Amino acid sequence: MSMMIEAEQLNKRFDDFTAVYNISLKVRAGELLALLGPNGAGKTTTVRMLGAILRPTQGWARINGFDVVTQADQVRRSIGMLTEQPGLYGRMSGLEYLLFYGRLYNLSDDEILRRGRAAFARFGMAGAEERRLGEYSKGMRQKVGLIRAMLHRPAVLLLDEPTSAMDPHSAKLVRDAIREVRADKNAVILCTHNLAEAESLADRIAIVKQGRIVAEGTPISLKAQLLGNPQLELQLDRSPNGELTELADLVTIEWVRGNCLRYRTPDPVRTNPHLVRRLTGLGLGVVSLKEVSQSLEEVYLRVVEK
Repeated sequence: MSMMIEAEQLNKRFDDFTAVYNISLKVRAGELLALLGPNGAGKTTTVRMLGAILRPTQGWARINGFDVVTQADQVRRSIGMLTEQPGLYGRMSGLEYLLFYGRLYNLSDDEILRRGRAAFARFGMAGAEERRLGEYSKGMRQKVGLIRAMLHRPAVLLLDEPTSAMDPHSAKLVRDAIREVRADKNAVILCTHNLAEAESLADRIAIVKQGRIVAEGTPISLKAQLLGNPQLELQLDRSPNGELTELADLVTIEWVRGNCLRYRTPDPVRTNPHLVRRLTGLGLGVVSLKEVSQSLEEVYLRVVEK
């Protein structure tokens, strides 16, 4: 798949303050990269450089093959961007707003209205197209900003907190739309504080702290790297006594509480059948066996607190 987003050693300084320091990243067509980090970490500044809004102090970036400095106009035509504050014009209706922006991308009015009405219906706002944007709720305004970002069907989407003001149902509609965009081989960068959302959507995650990427990988690889091997919980039909010494060559036992024990293993698919057979041979019956969920939140907090 083609590389849609490339950045190498991106830096951004404001006088004596360095907001972004040596950030490098790549996103292929059909891939979603989630940028996570505390407020002020440099995520939004990075996205603005990728969107040809801010000029990098050092380094380079290309979007859809276009340089963000020397080919800024082509970059802006290749992207759809949603910022946390969409910047709507309150006196316009929803459709008037889309017509205003769609014409900038040389879309015909008929095409804008067709796509706009379909998108309003898709996001549960059918019938609100003619109302003034100033009458919309914050969540509705955020959805209109996303509709505008997707209206010209860009090759790259840069999304900053796209579901921050939405109710759970609206947020699900937006996440579903983002999945469809990715399935159409578009590249997406998503900045979010919603870790469950990032885990459900992202192919890869980059955690940014003080302007630097301090951890990067798939959700699974980050968990393995920072939290250790998968953890599993086993419930037995009685409390084990000295039998656990017979398991030391198979798994690493972390604790035993009554009839339950927790252990870690790098390869549960291979280890668990051997473990169950050995427990049965020792006279211990297995009541249940489950993996203990290790959340992205644990990974994030471990990285950010270091």
